[in-house]
Amino acid sequence: MINNHAISTAIAAADTPIMVETAAHLQQAIDHWQRSEVIGIDTEFFRERTYRAELGLVQLSDGHQVWLVDPLKTGPLQIFAAFFESATVTKILHAPPEDLEVLLYTTSTCPEPLFDTQIACAMLGQPLQMSYHKTVEWLLGVTIDKGETRSNWLKRPLRAAQLHYAALDVCLLPLMHRELHTRLQVLDRQHWLEEDCARLLRKARSPAVPAQSWLRINGNNRLDGVSLAILQKLASWREREAERRNLARGFVVKDVALMSIARAQPSNTDELSGLDIMHPRAIERNGKAMVSVVEQVLQSGFQATAPAALDARQRKLMTEMREFVSEKALELSVDAALLASRRQLESLIFTADGDQIPERFLGWRKAIITDELMAL
Repeated sequence: MINNHAISTAIAAADTPIMVETAAHLQQAIDHWQRSEVIGIDTEFFRERTYRAELGLVQLSDGHQVWLVDPLKTGPLQIFAAFFESATVTKILHAPPEDLEVLLYTTSTCPEPLFDTQIACAMLGQPLQMSYHKTVEWLLGVTIDKGETRSNWLKRPLRAAQLHYAALDVCLLPLMHRELHTRLQVLDRQHWLEEDCARLLRKARSPAVPAQSWLRINGNNRLDGVSLAILQKLASWREREAERRNLARGFVVKDVALMSIARAQPSNTDELSGLDIMHPRAIERNGKAMVSVVEQVLQSGFQATAPAALDARQRKLMTEMREFVSEKALELSVDAALLASRRQLESLIFTADGDQIPERFLGWRKAIITDELMAL
């Protein structure tokens, strides 16, 4: 059980965080972190018009001190690499997918070994998507201010309230790790967490696949074969263009415009303009490229097939599978979503043929749910 003195010490550290604003100071801090057993890590970033999140601050804590690293002043963060890859220091993050993404881009690596406090809480019966603030309240009985959640972390100087908020977001992570680790060991679920954290790291390191980007566009299943083929190629083109220009997808071309082009299949930029779906400057910049994509698909004669939908037999099977997962979750006192979501069960139905069980259903989940699901 975490004592009140340890909690008070951690929170007090957030009142006087150590600002790291030079490369030399950052190296000194890294040397200190390397000697720790655990380090809590969080990031503050800003993403509005850009394809990639722009890193504004990196917060770190050993439970006694808090460091706020300002990447806009320290310069390149590649010197984090050796620390992030150090096997002797456990890195603690809460709900880390977006943090991993921005850290990988800015430091060329991810922090590991990783301990995700959000997933750890789910393995102890809490909701899978529980926020950091709710987690701190549940685990430590501490209420954390949420007032700066939507701040612009790229604007300088950062306000005192922003710095305090950022420090509070990381100062308690080492204490949370200690408590969660103990509770997981009592239930013999530590290996569950290690496996799921390793999966998070593999996913973070997997590059985006432009050819799959059309799947995020709503309404794609309502297109005919030719229009869907055009949408797929247009979405792939947009993904590469957005990444190249570091622009949010919608600032290259909006989803609704891609859908309209896929349906109308314009043969030149005049016809594209006539659809009245894009600003003239956007057509001037991207029109020829998009019309060329349409032309290439039409000339190829290719028709795409929409993702399969569950048929009546499969819908019945889905109901049975979800009931089983819910029963097993109740038995284990965990959130059913930790075991398998509806989308993951659908993936199992479509892909499982003995040798192609989705990776999510292997490991610790196999004996708990997968064998029974496969029997169903």
